[in-house]
Amino acid sequence: MRGPGGWWRRKSTPAKFETYTRWSFHFFGVSEVVAIGLPALGSLGPGLGGTLLALVTLHCGACMLTVSRAVDWTRGRRAQPVRLLWTLGVLTAVIAVAAVGIAQRGPDGDSVDAAASGVFGVVVIIGAGVIALGVRDRRRVYAIVGGFALGTGAASLLLDVPAPATVLGMAGVLLGSGLLAFTAIFSVWLLDAVYALDEARETRARLAVAEERLRFGRDLHDVMGRNLAVIALKAELAVQLARRGRPEAVEQMVEVQRIAQESQREVRDVVRGYREADLAVELAGAKGVLKAAGIDCEVCGEAGTLPGEVQSALGWVVRETTTNVLRHGDAGRCSVGLRVTEGRVVLTVENDGAKESEEGSRGSGLAGLRERLRQVDGTLEAGFAGAGVFRVVAEVPLSKTGAVSGAQGAADGKNAVSEVTS
Repeated sequence: MRGPGGWWRRKSTPAKFETYTRWSFHFFGVSEVVAIGLPALGSLGPGLGGTLLALVTLHCGACMLTVSRAVDWTRGRRAQPVRLLWTLGVLTAVIAVAAVGIAQRGPDGDSVDAAASGVFGVVVIIGAGVIALGVRDRRRVYAIVGGFALGTGAASLLLDVPAPATVLGMAGVLLGSGLLAFTAIFSVWLLDAVYALDEARETRARLAVAEERLRFGRDLHDVMGRNLAVIALKAELAVQLARRGRPEAVEQMVEVQRIAQESQREVRDVVRGYREADLAVELAGAKGVLKAAGIDCEVCGEAGTLPGEVQSALGWVVRETTTNVLRHGDAGRCSVGLRVTEGRVVLTVENDGAKESEEGSRGSGLAGLRERLRQVDGTLEAGFAGAGVFRVVAEVPLSKTGAVSGAQGAADGKNAVSEVTS
């Protein structure tokens, strides 16, 4: 994670795409200097060539600054850089007119005409495309492209450029700037779509957790609602009978005790059903959910012959780690391995795209898994196993699972309230 590429691996997919978009448009500005500025300096010398290089470099810096501010505005991080867009437009027009003037009124020579024409065409096309990046209304984008094309014709006529060259220049600016402007619009749309898909994936994971909690709440309400109402009524009746000295109060309290014990048993059954997870079902579900989220998932191992207590404990590990893979980092691959070795069952879940900054947010769920595994004498280890790779290893012994099955039922009833509130 500390290597030269660590900063890139720590980025989420939307952040990577944003960086790619940003630097793609930065490259257009740099290409001005490399493609026309430096060749002009080499062919025309430090005087006129240096002037053209300075103009192109100035335009490159303005374009790169505009790209950064425009992308930030697209993501809602700052206000629209209106003044900067106007500044870039005026600077582009001034440099273009200067290039045409040098070609028409400057020193004679094919090299001068070629260098000035190159500066004119590239500066106008890239300037129009970068300005379109900071405009959201398509009609305004059309106006920008058309305006630069008409401005090209007007400047050419004022400087006595021949009509065929004027028409050819206008067509070139219209096509080039239109293509670059379309690229800018499409890039912004695609960037917004990538962020929207990432937010939808996080929302889906949160809704899955919320739906499971609601299901458990409904089951618990169905079990406890009626019984608690009956207990309250019978307790009130027993109080009234006791105040009157009636012996039937004892019978009512015995009935309250019976209903309370029955409610305890039903709550234990609900909690046990909530806690017990079928490992094979959880493995298949994890593979399907991860693949639906665009994450390549590989599952190795069979769970059919394992004891029920082991499957329940490890099923919860699969469920929680799958949620972590969806909610944290930017995974593209996840592998789940299940094997039996030396009387122990080992479950390994490993995914890439993990970020160190999110390890703490995983810790709360992993702490709950450790508590569940501790009830069956199991252990859980979690941490980074390489650059961006997060690994969870759960081990449960096979020899002691039978001994803890009785304790599991008591623990279910004891921890029912804590499970609901968590």
